[in-house]
Amino acid sequence: MGVSDDCSTFQNLPNLWRTSLPNPDSSSHKYQRGYCVVFAAPALTGATRMAATAALRIGAGLVTVQAAQRGDIYRMTLPPEIMVQDDGEPVPDKATVLLGGPGGISPHHKRDLLRRSDLPRVIDSGALPDRPALLNGTVKTVLTPHEGEFETLFGPIGDDRRQAALQTAQRAQSIVVLKGPVTLIAHPDGRLIVNDRPDANLATAGTGDVLAGMIAGLIAQGMDVFYAAAAAVWMHSEAARRIGHGLIASDIIKALPNVLKTAADPDS
Repeated sequence: MGVSDDCSTFQNLPNLWRTSLPNPDSSSHKYQRGYCVVFAAPALTGATRMAATAALRIGAGLVTVQAAQRGDIYRMTLPPEIMVQDDGEPVPDKATVLLGGPGGISPHHKRDLLRRSDLPRVIDSGALPDRPALLNGTVKTVLTPHEGEFETLFGPIGDDRRQAALQTAQRAQSIVVLKGPVTLIAHPDGRLIVNDRPDANLATAGTGDVLAGMIAGLIAQGMDVFYAAAAAVWMHSEAARRIGHGLIASDIIKALPNVLKTAADPDS
């Protein structure tokens, strides 16, 4: 499994989470493949579009964007497979995961997202709360900060990123994905998955939004939340490795079908 010297720390390799990957059969219908609801950014619409498209491409059966405003822009620019709801419409009863933060979030959608601890949630940059206590965190919650966002919310990282990620996961009672050249996936129970696959090509606008959508799309399908985060991080970096120089964030989404095949193949 790629265990490090610490029996609770694992290298992020597909054999760690491969058997947990969603595997729909021929009788599956769209609701069995999960329903991801994305709270839309009021202004930076491209971030929401990439996150929602990544969730769909990685296998979620349905994706809906809840637009606090600019619903018509989203309808015109999103892939036709993604639905758009206007402000005031409730979160669909069949939703299996909520995602908010890529590109920002309206204040009332942020409140809604932070209150909904009954559903798995992926909380990205713009939706991270001002105080950890507002999270009402559960191990069904995934936080995806980069280092600057992490320090704003939780305080200085210091010299030990691993310890900072683990302590924060326990404090927030949430899965913490601390993004960086080495991305850490920390569980409140003390487990840590290390994705030591640095790729400078990922240092470009929108790649974090794509990652958040990938995590949400796997969770939507019922994948274990901790392993969904790890699998998405691995596939994200694997796509970047294959694309190489000239990568833009939407390239990662296009690469996902082939990367998914590799991730699911035990002989790869």
